[in-house]
Amino acid sequence: MSGLTHFDAKGDAHMVDVSDKAVTSRVAVAEGYVKMAQETFDIITQGRAKKGDVIGVARLAGIIGAKKTPDLIPLCHPLPITKVAVELTHEPDLPGLRVEATVKTTGQTGVEMEALTAVSTAALTVYDMAKAVDKGMEISGIRVMLKDGGKSGRYEAP
Repeated sequence: MSGLTHFDAKGDAHMVDVSDKAVTSRVAVAEGYVKMAQETFDIITQGRAKKGDVIGVARLAGIIGAKKTPDLIPLCHPLPITKVAVELTHEPDLPGLRVEATVKTTGQTGVEMEALTAVSTAALTVYDMAKAVDKGMEISGIRVMLKDGGKSGRYEAP
């Protein structure tokens, strides 16, 4: 299992020991997309959804998702998150929404999973709030765009 840090020599899953790692400033940015019918896009962007402010609620859900990541992903460390920002932007050409999350911490391990969870939770919330008018929405493209800090240094998606 070389290269996979969440497995021991026997191949059993375990939580990585980060106690010897330096405490450094760390940041991760993730993105994803929710593609929808034009009518759904219009309802959301014009604030006409029956459940309320889809974008505002999705933003809050993404923040909560980042904070709850170790409760959802079994081998994630609980981290002292110092910032979570979730932005949902209109993508008329999709049509749909782009979801971007930025998560920061000062700790011994990175916040990529928190950023990915924030994007996923926000996107799922958009789906939940608009599914009554569009069950065919697609959530896609969830990925890490930037990771910085720690021993492995900086990563930027091409």
